[in-house]
Amino acid sequence: MEKEESVENNIKDDQTEIEASKSDKSVDIQDEEEKTEEKLTPEEELVSIKDKLARTFAEMENQRRRYEKEKEDAFEYGGFSFAREALNLLDNLERSKISLENDETIKNTNTLKKVLEHFEIINKDLLSIFKKNNIKPIKSINEKLNPNLHQAMMEIDDESKEPGTIVQEIQKGFIMKDRLLRPALVGVAKRKSEEPPKDDQKTQENQAEKDKN
Repeated sequence: MEKEESVENNIKDDQTEIEASKSDKSVDIQDEEEKTEEKLTPEEELVSIKDKLARTFAEMENQRRRYEKEKEDAFEYGGFSFAREALNLLDNLERSKISLENDETIKNTNTLKKVLEHFEIINKDLLSIFKKNNIKPIKSINEKLNPNLHQAMMEIDDESKEPGTIVQEIQKGFIMKDRLLRPALVGVAKRKSEEPPKDDQKTQENQAEKDKN
């Protein structure tokens, strides 16, 4: 029993020493911080406070500018996704028009003519609504290919146009203010590979005959 009590007393003494050591270290850290603070003169403290205030105000100003930019973008381009989806209406209208024009059962009939007239009215109304909301079609035909606005889908032999000139519009592109809603899908002109002059052609033929002999 005496041994057990002795062990318990030793453990308690050790715990007391550990706690005292922690307390001493805490006091030492606090003393160091106080000494550091004591080293600053009033002028230095004032400079430090001014620096902290300047940093705080700068951060607040940056946050304000970010908020203003986000608010402006939300106001200017809030309907961007909706506008992009709405372009499918024009695409479906154009596909329906082409399908009807190619339908042999109603081709060259008054019914088809009236339907196409209504389609044209709807198409114009849609484009007018888009225009009022700063959504405009991209110019393509006879324009030079612009990678920022056009996407070339094919090359077409056309001697009358400069290479890279758009000669076919596969799908109309649109912009909303200064942002691209979707690029125009186009076909661009390319020149046919030039045939060698007749004299050079004859020379090549003669050389081929000599090689055979």
